[in-house]
Amino acid sequence: MSAACRSLALPPLTPLPSPSRARSSLRTVSSLPSTFGRSLSACRAPRKGWKTARVSCFMHEEDEEETSSSKREFDFVEVKQGGEVGETKLEESGKEKAGWILRIGKVLTKIFTLNGNGWTVPWTLETIVQVMLLWIASFWFVGSWIIPFLAHAAGFSKESLTHRGQALYSLLTDVAEGLAGIAILHRCLSRFQPLPSGWFQFNIKGKSWHLDVGLGCLLFPLVNLLSQINISMVPALPAPPVGVSSVEQSILARDPVAMVIYAIVVSVCAPVWEEIVFRGFLLPSLTRYMPLWGSILVSAVAFALAHFNAQRLLPLVFLGVVMGVVFARSKNLLPPILLHSLWNGFVFLDLMK
Repeated sequence: MSAACRSLALPPLTPLPSPSRARSSLRTVSSLPSTFGRSLSACRAPRKGWKTARVSCFMHEEDEEETSSSKREFDFVEVKQGGEVGETKLEESGKEKAGWILRIGKVLTKIFTLNGNGWTVPWTLETIVQVMLLWIASFWFVGSWIIPFLAHAAGFSKESLTHRGQALYSLLTDVAEGLAGIAILHRCLSRFQPLPSGWFQFNIKGKSWHLDVGLGCLLFPLVNLLSQINISMVPALPAPPVGVSSVEQSILARDPVAMVIYAIVVSVCAPVWEEIVFRGFLLPSLTRYMPLWGSILVSAVAFALAHFNAQRLLPLVFLGVVMGVVFARSKNLLPPILLHSLWNGFVFLDLMK
């Protein structure tokens, strides 16, 4: 209470006023209670979100002119209530979560970062669709008509061949399909020759692509798990008559020569042809119309659909995304081909058990 009284500075001693001035002084004194109440209300604790005024008023009696008026100095101190402390903690936790989100975003940005600039795509969507449709048609036509016709003309029947003969038949069919796909690419893109830099590169040298392939191999158990989930979700469907018979139906022969031939088919030929088409051509071409991550996803879905097996759709999409990321980071076809080859070899060895 003394602090409040000190805030009401008394005027300096002066001669007694006249009666009229005395009456006005009485009126001034009569207003003291309201002023005193305002001082007390200033000293009370404020409500949430207010600022309290800590009164520190002093009389400055330096000269007679300054002593006629009192100078009050107020230090405003922000009083934090319990609710504000809770809000501060929430803000701090929100900042921590935002920090983790930023870190994850930086990691994803680094993963989906091209090695240098993107690709220059001189052709349009029409050429992209033309190449893919012709490639699928040639795959079906060569595997289902050309090779069987040539074998029949030569006096051979696939059903009458030995296990080694069937393995060799599969190898020749796969090579013919791959060469047909490369011929289609060359024919459709010939009017754009010479191609811009960065297209269809095979480079054994490079930065960190070996590590990318190693990290991709660590995801093989996850791909296998997705395969089991996909099989449990989708019932077995009859395979359409496209291409040659599956390797799984002929591997029961246990013939070492046949197994080596099949290993070449699944671990060398198929990865080379498929990666040239899906990662070498389709993925970079799509970057003209969509961002990189969209091109990786769309090319992975197309890669999975091209296998014509609903029970393998989910793992093949995931595997296509992994190989697309590896390719985009290096712009080199060798890493995804190697990763594709290792995966097929992993599946082949699993079938041999």
